Amino acid sequence: MAFSRADTSVLGRWWWTVDRWTLAALLALVGFGYVMMLAASPAVAERIGASSRHMFFIKQVAYLMMATGLMVAVSLLSPRGVRRFALIGFAIALLLTAATLVVGVEIKGARRWLPIPGLSLQPSEFLKPFFAVVAAWLIAEGKAPGSKVWGATIALGLFLAVGGILKGQPDIGMLIVVSAVFFAQFFVAGMNLFLVGMVGGIGVAGAVGAYFIFPHVQSRVQRFLDPASGDSYQVSVAMEAFANGGLLGRGPGEGRVKNVLPDAHADFVFAVAGEEFGMVICLVILALFAFIVVRGLMRLLSETDLFVVLAGTGLLTQFGLQAFVNMASTLHLIPTKGMTLPFVSYGGSSVLAIAMGMGMLLALTRRRVGARSGGSVEDSPAAPVMAAGGAR
Repeated sequence: MAFSRADTSVLGRWWWTVDRWTLAALLALVGFGYVMMLAASPAVAERIGASSRHMFFIKQVAYLMMATGLMVAVSLLSPRGVRRFALIGFAIALLLTAATLVVGVEIKGARRWLPIPGLSLQPSEFLKPFFAVVAAWLIAEGKAPGSKVWGATIALGLFLAVGGILKGQPDIGMLIVVSAVFFAQFFVAGMNLFLVGMVGGIGVAGAVGAYFIFPHVQSRVQRFLDPASGDSYQVSVAMEAFANGGLLGRGPGEGRVKNVLPDAHADFVFAVAGEEFGMVICLVILALFAFIVVRGLMRLLSETDLFVVLAGTGLLTQFGLQAFVNMASTLHLIPTKGMTLPFVSYGGSSVLAIAMGMGMLLALTRRRVGARSGGSVEDSPAAPVMAAGGAR
């Protein structure tokens, strides 16, 4: 893509203000998503008796194409546009997530999906990025000089509402991610150490409570601590796949784990990558996630707008934590948790929600007039790039 610095069109201004390194890393993950679906999905489709061996691949290609377009489209927004988009999206996602408790499809004892012709929608996936931005806006508004808005209190109320719905589904893994994002934002906003300790204590108490209240949580923890205490088939097969793959892998299409692992195209796609492409490619995937998170945080260090800092922190925490949980579960470093690997695993709701979140991150971290000198960041982020001395 080639644009002149004098190009004042929407795409021209977007190209010279967006973080192109982060965008390239995200597109590289999308590319890995295409490759991994081609590697894993035909075997899964054949095993479950699907009419087409390439059913999952075709659907995921469509999802990834939509996700790429959606991510770019959202990244065109200004910070004010991101807030409005997140507010509307959060209201819709919250209502739909609550609706799963009444009309949701029950799968393995959980009601997390809404039946829609042609697909199953998991609205809580969209709730995560939208809540991160809405909470950031409320906290920032509450801390603004002279503000009479009880932003932090309202944000806490919304968090409790979201937490109650997720507990009702139940989706403890999602609740943990949302909680981690929310309290990371509070910490960055200047929560005092006493409250940090209190929040940490509440988190530990909640984790212990989940262990005793929810049998599936207790089972996963026990199997993690003692694999012989229950069915640890998927993790054992995944670890065997990494051993078989070695440094450079067995080669594209030569893996065997995808023929026996039920979630080879979704929660355990990292194991397929390890077997067919080896440790080197797994480290490349890990490096891409680390690069996106670290680069995003580094760009936020130069921001002066608290809303941008908090929203970016929340989105990056969510993105990095989700990737960590998926890869760590596959490597048996933590108890197993059904969570997709962003852009790489199969899943329509997950891919589209992550694309929205990363699109908002790209929009918030674009160069903006006044953003580095203490001026207003409500100006369009697509403002023309200043001449040599003003561009960085």
